[in-house]
Amino acid sequence: MRVTNKIIQNNSVNNINLNKTLQDKLNTQMATEKKINRPSEDPVVAIRALRLRTNVSQVTQYYSKNIPDANSWLELTEDALGTTADVLTDMIESVSKGVSEKLTDQDRKSILDALSAYKDEVYSTGNADYAGRSLFTGYRTESTLMYDLSETRLMQITEQLTVADIDDVTYVNSGFLNELNSSNYSTGTYNTGTYDHATNTATTQTNNNSDIKEQDIAESSIKRIRLAYDNLENSKVTVALYNKASTADKVSEKYDKKLEPVNMSRDSVPSPYQVISDANEAGKEYMVLIPETGELLISDSVYNKLAALNDDITTPTINEAELRITYEKSTWDKGDLRPEHYFACIDKSKDDPATTEDESIIYNSSYLEGIKEKQAIEYDVGTSQTVRVNTTADEVFTHAIGRDTEDLINVLNETIAMQDTIDRLTEAQKALDTTSVDYTGNYNILQSQIDAANKALTYLEEKRVNMFKQGITRMQNHLNKANTATTDCGTRGSKLALVENRLMSQKTNFETLESENENVDISEVAIQLKSAMLTYDAALMSTSKVLQTSLMNYI
Repeated sequence: MRVTNKIIQNNSVNNINLNKTLQDKLNTQMATEKKINRPSEDPVVAIRALRLRTNVSQVTQYYSKNIPDANSWLELTEDALGTTADVLTDMIESVSKGVSEKLTDQDRKSILDALSAYKDEVYSTGNADYAGRSLFTGYRTESTLMYDLSETRLMQITEQLTVADIDDVTYVNSGFLNELNSSNYSTGTYNTGTYDHATNTATTQTNNNSDIKEQDIAESSIKRIRLAYDNLENSKVTVALYNKASTADKVSEKYDKKLEPVNMSRDSVPSPYQVISDANEAGKEYMVLIPETGELLISDSVYNKLAALNDDITTPTINEAELRITYEKSTWDKGDLRPEHYFACIDKSKDDPATTEDESIIYNSSYLEGIKEKQAIEYDVGTSQTVRVNTTADEVFTHAIGRDTEDLINVLNETIAMQDTIDRLTEAQKALDTTSVDYTGNYNILQSQIDAANKALTYLEEKRVNMFKQGITRMQNHLNKANTATTDCGTRGSKLALVENRLMSQKTNFETLESENENVDISEVAIQLKSAMLTYDAALMSTSKVLQTSLMNYI
């Protein structure tokens, strides 16, 4: 084949362009530090790059965002639980002081003030939040644990209890001693009464203050179900028991055997405690609700019936020994715990009596079906790996803390009031005119009342000592719950730290692989680029010289 100058020229230009293309490629790699700029340049590198970038993106999401968020939530929770444990420890110290059989009036008031402050502080800690999300309210992170302000909201609450929740409370029948003073000790009157359990009617009797005697003072032990809340609506509370004889299919049975207690004010005549005491003496089945205190008093006969209930282990989702107590409360004070975080309840505050439309909001209905869902908030911290970050209120901030504290505060108040009565009557006795015709009679009346008050104070001091002894155990149980929750929170934090270390290693490995797959070696590319430039320059020079000669040079 004859090679012409044109062929030589075309081949030279083509080779120079190829060299220039290589130089452009190396220049681009120098500028971008990447091996390829489009998938077609190297499909294998492109596919591997997509996979590695996905891995790096996932690990970065877990490592740089999810884990720090989860860690912050856990740290705030642990701090709040630690504060709660510290407060409960201080409460135990105060309760331990109250066990002493000899306390001065100043000692009682000091313990009283401390317990009141600690009670408020425990629940205040439960309102802790993370970036506006409540830490201890489960899925309802937009809701606080407690009411921030006083509020009117009609709630129907169902508590699910067992016979183990029934305790004994000592009742000291001190009559109306605390109402005595220097002006009414001899001329005033007070009312007592009896209760007819057959007709549910009370008979009131008027008595003279001057007739109060030491033998009138008595104490008794009453069975009590202490509800989670006080100041309940003045309507009958329903206590539903499981009726095992309904059908063979226990899953479909209802708690259809109901006991409806009589509502009585704590200041009723006769007192609710006296009504139950009378029922015990008569062997009657009787229940009395005190709406102000949220106490359900039951006679021994009712207690024996409830204690005979047994759970059937063949029906794991139903507790045949369960007591379901349903009641309503509409007045909520600042600091009250919101019931929707603890119980199956219905918010009836939005119901419009003018319409038939039911606008009630139902909370935790599954609790009544034997299903108590754990509202666990979990963070994804790895492929198919999660860590729970929240602690729910029922694990630590139970109603029992406040109610136990209220019991101790009440017995201290009763003791302080009785001591004040003794001091008041003693002062009245000292102030008597010894020259008066009625001196001896009034002195004896006051002495009889002082003796009665001293007997009542002795009973109340015994009640205080026993309740504070029980209080130590109960507060220690609350502290154990707080410590357990703190330990669980710390365990999750430790797990999160291990995951974080592993992800840090994975992130480094994936980023190294990604760099090796996509990035170029700058020094190597620089050498290649320099070589290409020299080659290009040399090609231009040699080609220019070669193309200067033609066939005429050889003729």
